Amino acid sequence: MLIVGIVSLILISSTYSTTSPTIVGENAPTKVDFPAPDLQLHDMTGNPVSLSNYQGQVVLVNNWATWCPPCRQEMPILDAYFRDHRHQDFVIVAIDAGDPAAMVADFVNRYEMSFPVWVDPSSSALNSFRNNYLPSSYLVDKGGQVILFWSGTVTRASLEQNITPLLKD
Repeated sequence: MLIVGIVSLILISSTYSTTSPTIVGENAPTKVDFPAPDLQLHDMTGNPVSLSNYQGQVVLVNNWATWCPPCRQEMPILDAYFRDHRHQDFVIVAIDAGDPAAMVADFVNRYEMSFPVWVDPSSSALNSFRNNYLPSSYLVDKGGQVILFWSGTVTRASLEQNITPLLKD
C-alpha cells in the first residue's frame, strides 16, 4: 500500500509539474486555459455563493483543508496579498475541502483570514477542478477563464509576479 501511495504521489507531481518556472526555487504556476467551473456552495454564514458572482474580477480560487500543513503555511501569505490588492478588482476565494463548518470557522478566526471562505462538505470544488491535491490554486481572469494553476504552496513572490500585472489600480 505504501508503494502505491508513493507511486501515486510521483505521478501526480509529474502531471502537474511546471515546465518553465518563472522564479527559481519556487512553485511556479502552470499555464492552463479552461472555463472556470460554476461552483455553487455556501459561505461561512450559510449563504449561497457562486463563482460566477465574481465575473469581471480577477479571482484566485484556493482549495485547502484545515488539516493540511502546506495549506496552513500559505494562508498568511494569501491573506497579506489579498489585503494589499483587494481594491483592485481582485478576490481570493478559499474553499475548504470537506471539513466541518465549525472547524473551518475556528481556522478562519485563528488565521484572521480576511477573504471569502466557502465550505465544501462534499469536496465538489476539487471534483470540479479535477484535482484532489491540497493546496491547489487557480487564477481566473476577468472573463471567467482559468489561466494559471498552482499545485502546492504559493509564495508572495509568485503571486506578485503572476497576478499583480493583471490588476488595475
